[in-house]
Amino acid sequence: MSNTPHELHEEFPEFAAKMTEMKSVNAHFAKLAEEYHEVNRAVHRAETNVEPTDQFNEEALRKTRASLKDKIYKMLST
Repeated sequence: MSNTPHELHEEFPEFAAKMTEMKSVNAHFAKLAEEYHEVNRAVHRAETNVEPTDQFNEEALRKTRASLKDKIYKMLST
């Protein structure tokens, strides 16, 4: 378990400029990035016990974050 937030610009530093551009021109990408941000913050709050949750919910949040990250990467890398 890591208590370090997994921000998109830290996960994909090589795509920083492209992410900024895509957020402004691609509504679907912007929505995925916002969803990722919200889920990522929820995971971080759970990990740090700011908003404690059970292990099943935390695992579900992590799986959702991973799925969103995969979708975002796919859009960035094509």
